[in-house]
Amino acid sequence: MEEQKNSGFRRFKLSSEILETLKLLKYDEPTPIQEQVIPAALEGRDILGKSQTGTGKTAAFAIPICEQVRWDEFLPQALVLEPTRELAVQVKAEIFHIGRAKRLKVPVVFGGMPVDKQAITLKQKSHIIVGTPGRIMDHVRRENLNLSNIRYLVIDEADLMLNMGFIDEVREIIQLLPMERETMLFSATLDDGIMELSNWCMSNPLSIVIEGDENTTIDVTHEIYYALQDDKYECLMQVLMQENPTDVMIFCGTREMVNTLYHKLHRNQIRCGMLHGDLDQRERLRVIEQFREGKFHYLICTDVAARGIDFDNISHVVQYDFPNGKETYVHRAGRTGRNGKSGKAICIATLEEKRKVREVENYAEIKFTEKPIPVVSVEVEKEFWIKQKEKTELKERKGAIFQKTITRLTISGGKKSKMRAVDIVGTICSLNGIVAEDIGIIDVRDSLTYVDILNNKGINVMEQLQDKSIKGKIRKVRLAKNLQQ
Repeated sequence: MEEQKNSGFRRFKLSSEILETLKLLKYDEPTPIQEQVIPAALEGRDILGKSQTGTGKTAAFAIPICEQVRWDEFLPQALVLEPTRELAVQVKAEIFHIGRAKRLKVPVVFGGMPVDKQAITLKQKSHIIVGTPGRIMDHVRRENLNLSNIRYLVIDEADLMLNMGFIDEVREIIQLLPMERETMLFSATLDDGIMELSNWCMSNPLSIVIEGDENTTIDVTHEIYYALQDDKYECLMQVLMQENPTDVMIFCGTREMVNTLYHKLHRNQIRCGMLHGDLDQRERLRVIEQFREGKFHYLICTDVAARGIDFDNISHVVQYDFPNGKETYVHRAGRTGRNGKSGKAICIATLEEKRKVREVENYAEIKFTEKPIPVVSVEVEKEFWIKQKEKTELKERKGAIFQKTITRLTISGGKKSKMRAVDIVGTICSLNGIVAEDIGIIDVRDSLTYVDILNNKGINVMEQLQDKSIKGKIRKVRLAKNLQQ
């Protein structure tokens, strides 16, 4: 019995709500970074963490924050800064899932989306805010966001944050926060700029470095094909036919090359998507979600657009343009070979790039296997095209497990009809067999209200509400389209 108490995440003495949620999300054993970050964060330590993508970093800071924030406080208690919009959406989703049973509201704010809609959400009760520095400061200046109660600050992907020129906004935000707070900074590198920021905003931080055996290239085979510049596309097609990958990320050096390669593959009837900074924000988020769901299996992207975004089970990474930076190669290759699975990182390079290749080998402590451009057989090519035409079986979304226990309802009426959360709670608690613990997050919008019903009681609540008045009026109550806020 004692051994069971100290197994998995139980050893951190987390609340039953968090433990149950982690079990639903299939977080069985802490990763190395979670082993070190969670207990230190629960003790209130400032933390300086070095780790690559895919080490479980988000859950490492999300779990202790969700454990410690208080549901009954109106103003936000935690702020998570992300360098890109896509990362902000991804991190918000993970925090939202982990804090779901505690009914934590986790708004996300970033550029490219209407400010007014975000303002409406921010002016309601919020627990944890996730956002990009520029849009966070925009809402602060507009007085939509009050940071006076922030007790937990996370600066995520700090090296990318600095590289993208957000240091001034980050410092401006930090100066607005209470001095008494816990700060966690995570970065893939710990260069002078990161250390200067750390020394400025943290007090005696605990340094946690995840590398060595946790290097993201540890389970990856590294192969290289040399081709003339004009022959690179034909080389790529032969490699793809030979490998016939399940899910592949194809990296290009520029947005223009991403566009060019996407249209070439598309004309060849290969289902693919592209991701780069020139795309409209909604389109970028749509592409990411479709790739995650398995609607296509080939994602062509730039480094900045894909940095930090977590995709499961990438079988291959193809570097159509050989990277200029040594660290860039490690970031790219680290997308595959995760969670105990093997992966393959393939480079297509010109002979003029051999010096760069040697630099990467020395830096990453790897050895590329040089291979001749393949000439695939008729049978192999046939198998490739059969796989391309197969009907795609969509993957289960990460939060889909909650569909089994949580039902999200929409109720007609909101702030314009003076609807309040207390009105919803009072009415639902008056239903047969329903208690306050069965009610989750309530989100009152202008003319519509969302409410989560827990413990498999959603359909029961919906049916009973059909002829039950709320705020003196019978309301239309329906199932919401999805659980994600």
